[in-house]
Amino acid sequence: MGEPSDQQLISDALRGTADSAEAFDLLVLRYQDRLVHSLEHSLGSREDALDAAQQAFLLAWQQLSKFRGDSGFYSWLYRIARNAAISSVRRRRPAGSLDQLTEAGLAEPVDQGAAGTPGAALELDEEVQRLRQSLRQVPQDFREVLVLKDIDEMSYEQISELLGIPLGTVRSRLFRARQDLLDRMQRLERDQ
Repeated sequence: MGEPSDQQLISDALRGTADSAEAFDLLVLRYQDRLVHSLEHSLGSREDALDAAQQAFLLAWQQLSKFRGDSGFYSWLYRIARNAAISSVRRRRPAGSLDQLTEAGLAEPVDQGAAGTPGAALELDEEVQRLRQSLRQVPQDFREVLVLKDIDEMSYEQISELLGIPLGTVRSRLFRARQDLLDRMQRLERDQ
């Protein structure tokens, strides 16, 4: 019979039976990796992404009865996670912004075989670091759309639904984000 739909799992979770928590656990398993991945690129830190995802799942469990089904469960969950991340950053760094988050120290894996030489691997690692640094500096509204489109490979329509913004706004933010990222990368390259 196949896997239960999100709506079936939500209905089962809302029943209040012994299987309710198990049904919600299946939703968590279904979406946790995707949510953490999206948040990590958007926030620039795996630790912050894990915290925001955990908070989002907790809030989603507490507010599951408020889920209307107007959008997909993941869209609703992502909005909760996004708001939790913004609130968390504000509490920890009152004068800061998401752009000022630092990475958790996770290094990008480098394929030594494909790189050919240790020098080439170092250059690739430096390029990845410049990209990450530049991406963190792109304004949050633009960076979020860029991550969802180019890293998470979502469609314009999915991003529009997920963020609750018009399709034209998604397209313009994506254009501006790509241009901003390119400009920042070029400046970093010139300055080095």
